Amino acid sequence: MNTTRKPYPSDVTDGEWEFLLPYLTLMREDAPQREYPLRELFNAMRYVVKTGCQGRFLPHDFPPWSAVYQQVRRGKDAGVFEIVTHDLREMVRMLQERGPHPTAVVMDARTLQSTPQSGSRAGFDGHKKNGFKVHLVVDTLGPLLAWVTTPANAQERAQVAALAQEVQATCGQSVQVAFVDQGYTGDHAGQEAKEHGIQFEVVKQTKAKRGFVLLPRRWVVERTFGWLGRFRRLARDYERLTTTLEAWHWVAAMLLLLRSYFSTA
Repeated sequence: MNTTRKPYPSDVTDGEWEFLLPYLTLMREDAPQREYPLRELFNAMRYVVKTGCQGRFLPHDFPPWSAVYQQVRRGKDAGVFEIVTHDLREMVRMLQERGPHPTAVVMDARTLQSTPQSGSRAGFDGHKKNGFKVHLVVDTLGPLLAWVTTPANAQERAQVAALAQEVQATCGQSVQVAFVDQGYTGDHAGQEAKEHGIQFEVVKQTKAKRGFVLLPRRWVVERTFGWLGRFRRLARDYERLTTTLEAWHWVAAMLLLLRSYFSTA
């Protein structure tokens, strides 16, 4: 690894690194397992999720791909990326003079097209797209709160209980309303949400749609999908393991909030 390399646009800034270091230091800097600088491992991780680069094709001035992948798995297993994301979300809300936790959220799902690596766990959605479905709950400002992953043939309404339980645990039982589309209609889904203290409000189209139309409240989660889509590693499901796909989503959500916070703080 070249320690004097020129910086990449995806490299972490000094201010961002000062904030992140206490979260990412899962072992001592002089630990024998830490052969490569932690900051360079994080820069490589950020490069992969942003560019979509395959691990073995990482530029040679980064640490080896195996060390980077190990760091991703270690961070995911320790829940580091989720913790940083949630802490940053609270800080961004407070900068906007809001409470640390939302009372309303937006819920939706999208299908990631499968690849040969992920095809064995894929399914076909209603639009005949073969892949893996990502079910998201986002803050009304857009940051990721909770999510679950399923094969694409799974119904959105079947994931309500898991999503509601996770989002209330994340937000300290503060959520009262969830804005959803018609894929979440049905007494069973609504009842499961109510059991966790959440009232569904279905946002419907008022007239025939031609092209893309912004719908009240629901456009927030569509924007979040767009934000995540800018990370090329998340353009399709390239991962063999679901846990790796989840890790990259949390890394991307963390990076979005990191730039948002340090650009406004």
